[in-house]
Formats: sequence, C-alpha cells, structure tokens
Amino acid sequence: MSDETEPCASTNETLQPVSHSRILMFMGAIGLAGGLLGGVFVSLSFGAGVIVGTLLAFINYYWLKYSLKKVFALAAETGERPRLLGLKYFARYIVIGGVVAIFYATETVSIVGLILGLGAFGFAVVLEGILKIIHRPSNLGEHR
Repeated sequence: MSDETEPCASTNETLQPVSHSRILMFMGAIGLAGGLLGGVFVSLSFGAGVIVGTLLAFINYYWLKYSLKKVFALAAETGERPRLLGLKYFARYIVIGGVVAIFYATETVSIVGLILGLGAFGFAVVLEGILKIIHRPSNLGEHR
C-alpha cells in the first residue's frame, strides 16, 4: 500500500462549469410546461399555482444571487471574512413563506401546484445533471 492517492477522474476528461443560464432556461420551461399541463389535466388553479411557484423560485434565485454577490464583493473590497447576518439572509425565506401563506389563505391558486412550482429550480438542476451524465465527452465514443 502506498500513501499516494490517485485522481478520481481521468486526466483527459475536462470538467465543464454548470451553465446557470441553461438551468434557468430549463426552470422556465419546466414551470411553463407544468403550468400548462397542470391547467389542462388537473385544474386551472393548479396550473396557475405551478406558474406562480416558478415565478417565486426565480425571485428567490435572483435574490440569493444578488445577496451573495454583495457579500463577496464586500469581502474582496475590505479583505475581511464576511459576516453573514442570519436575519438578513433568513428574511428571504420569511418573505417567500409569507407570499406562500397569502396564497394559501386566499385560496387563489392550488398550494400543491405552488409548492411544485417552487421546486422547479431543483427539477431543472436534476435535468441538467442527467443531461451532463448522458452527454459526457467520454460517453460519445462508447456504443454498447
């Protein structure tokens, strides 16, 4: 046995960065398709809930992106370790939860559809991962 470790990936395989724009495109497509199909096959309230939930997921994504960019820009500017103010970053969840609670209380859209729409980002990330696995450069030459 040796103390040396071997690399997990082959040296000729390059890692590609995750495409945020492609994930967001998938997220929008999943939300729109889910809203349309849900409106047709379940109910209009369900379809509207999926679309509203997807819009909330977009708002959540961009709010988080803006907040993190601000924190890291401040850290790069001052050179100090960023102090995350828990309440400031937790406020995002409070606001999103408040909006969901309003929709739940008013029963304007299906809460199940809304929650599924909020999960659109997760579904898009899974779809991106599956596509990355299927279309890896090492898989292009293999035929079974």
